[in-house]
Amino acid sequence: QSICLTSRGSLVRTQYLPQRPTIIVGLLYFTMFYCYILFSPSLNKYYIGSTGDVEGRVRRHNANHKGFTGHACDWVLAYQEEFNTKSEALKRERQIKSWKSRKMIEKLIIEG
Repeated sequence: QSICLTSRGSLVRTQYLPQRPTIIVGLLYFTMFYCYILFSPSLNKYYIGSTGDVEGRVRRHNANHKGFTGHACDWVLAYQEEFNTKSEALKRERQIKSWKSRKMIEKLIIEG
C-alpha cells in the first residue's frame, strides 16, 4: 500500500505504488525520467529514446507493432541516464541523436 495526497489535500491509501520509478520525500513523489539506448543484435542497430518507465518502455519496444523497433523483438537496454525532469531527458535524447555517430554512441555505452 502507499499513501497519496488528493487534490483537496487529504491522504488516501492506495493499493499500488505509482508505476514510474519515484523518489519519496515526505509525502511528495518525484518521478525520475530517463534517456536510454537500446540495441538489437538481429538488426545490429541502436535506438535512442526517453521515458519515465524504462522497463515498461523496453517491453513495448519488443512487442509486435508498426514502427522502427517493431522490426525486431530482441531489443536490450544498453545504456540509461537518469534526470529529474522530462525536458532534461528529452534534451539529452536530442543531443545523442544529433551525433549521428555509431562510434560516439558505443563510446558512451562503454564509458557509461
